[in-house]
Amino acid sequence: MRELGVSSEVFPSDISVEVLAGSPSLKGVIISGGPHSVYDADSPTMEHAVLKAGIPVLGICYGQQLISQLLGGKVRKGDKGEYGLAMLDLKAGESQILKGVQDHQQIWMSHRDVVASPPPGFRILATTATCETAAIEDTARKLYGVQFHPEVVHTTEGSKILRNFVFDICACEKDWNAGERLALVENQIRAVVGDRNVFFFVSGGVDSTVAFTLCMRALGAERVRGVYVDTGLMREGETDFVERTFERLSPGIVSIEHAGEEFLGALESAREPEHKRHIIGEQFVKVQERIIESLGLLGESWVLGQGTIYPDTIESGGTAKAATIKTHHNRVPGIQKLMEEGRIVEPLCEFYKDEVRAIGRQLGLDSELLERHPFPGPGLAIRCLCSEIDEPVVRIAEGWLVPVHSVGVQGDARSYAPVLAIEAFPTQAAKLQDEATELVNRTAGVNRVIARVALREPFEKQQVFASSITKGRLELLRQADAIVREICVRQGFDSQVWQFPVILIPVGCGESRDSVVLRPVQSVDGMTADSVAMPDELLFAMGIRLMTMPEIAGVYYDLTHKPPGTIEWE
Repeated sequence: MRELGVSSEVFPSDISVEVLAGSPSLKGVIISGGPHSVYDADSPTMEHAVLKAGIPVLGICYGQQLISQLLGGKVRKGDKGEYGLAMLDLKAGESQILKGVQDHQQIWMSHRDVVASPPPGFRILATTATCETAAIEDTARKLYGVQFHPEVVHTTEGSKILRNFVFDICACEKDWNAGERLALVENQIRAVVGDRNVFFFVSGGVDSTVAFTLCMRALGAERVRGVYVDTGLMREGETDFVERTFERLSPGIVSIEHAGEEFLGALESAREPEHKRHIIGEQFVKVQERIIESLGLLGESWVLGQGTIYPDTIESGGTAKAATIKTHHNRVPGIQKLMEEGRIVEPLCEFYKDEVRAIGRQLGLDSELLERHPFPGPGLAIRCLCSEIDEPVVRIAEGWLVPVHSVGVQGDARSYAPVLAIEAFPTQAAKLQDEATELVNRTAGVNRVIARVALREPFEKQQVFASSITKGRLELLRQADAIVREICVRQGFDSQVWQFPVILIPVGCGESRDSVVLRPVQSVDGMTADSVAMPDELLFAMGIRLMTMPEIAGVYYDLTHKPPGTIEWE
């Protein structure tokens, strides 16, 4: 809505119709997607009266299903899920909500439940190969529903659909000016901080650097200080880059703390992703407390600044009925305690990644920083996957089931499932990506598909090894990541993707006990992403170079969009 220039507010779904109808500025209601099933006893619902109040209502995904259930339609579990790319086929003539949308357009899905039959008065506007009720409307009651997600960039004409609802159906006028963001955010910083000072633990990434710079502008450089903690989980050259970045901003304003041994020791027994994230978050708090004490920053005169952005809050289960996809390290219990004490300032917590970059450009930050690929706060720890036990790779009808679990997002909820590997070398990557989407949709118990690029030994000899995070495995991943980045920059591929995680999985045979997964993706805000089709020669170059490392048993290429897979594997 903000991108369309229209003000909006977010409410819990059970808000009363009296509160909604009592707002003089109310023009319409959007019911969002969510991880629940409408027929479950504890699923979120809304007052039936909202749908009878004459207020235009648009239901998205779960929202369409909830409208249908409340008004007498039928919702059931679909024959199979639909996650990621789908094509929208129009089935009706003139439509208010789909006005101007072309037939057979790309949309983005994330659902298992379907509206089996719409309520009386509704007509079906569009279908997909899997969903017979991809869009419905009842113009007499100003009620509309879409099973797909028009709000994500990967729905080609999603913005047009939202414009139809906001401007044509709800008769909204533009009243939100993106150009006023800086002044508003700076005022919020001053209001939260008051007469205190701000201390940041900077990462050198876009988010924390923009947040740091905003606080400098709002409060003055003399009231803002920062420390960069080298956790030992960083990429090659990362610490040097961070030091150069902040020296350009203001010499001496950020110092470096080396804490690799502490983090590695704390992670020694961690295997499961959420456990890793919690350990890293809590370890950050411990290191922060030690540094704060050593620098004399205790007491009520200081608050902690963070570069948390809105997707971090969403995927950490930031609202009462939201699912936790992965816990952000800025949302672990130690940080929550500081938030409760009013000792946290997060200038970017309501913004998405693309908006943060836009703010950075307004602040005059270097493009070298703003165009960097996002790098997760927990660093290489969540790209270095582990296993509790030795397990074989298993042949199934669709390919090879690799018992390394990765995090996914399916039906707007977190999934944690094995990976499906296929033997086809991706000489036609785009075709294989479509195949990967279909494989996940029809194969129970997987959320990600990878294709073989190179193997020392056939699949029959591969297995998962019991493994943990060690200095040796981290260094192996660091070297592999550096190789991939060097090749990408040299061949100009670095600028063609939004992010390129390199993942280490404990899969191999003999003395070669790890494999590398290449994960290039394209995205705008990180909420959805599509796997990027890599040129054959680039894949060959990476595969050949990585396989010169004797510890590497194989190289794979992740074909999975988000959803159903998350961008990172953990």
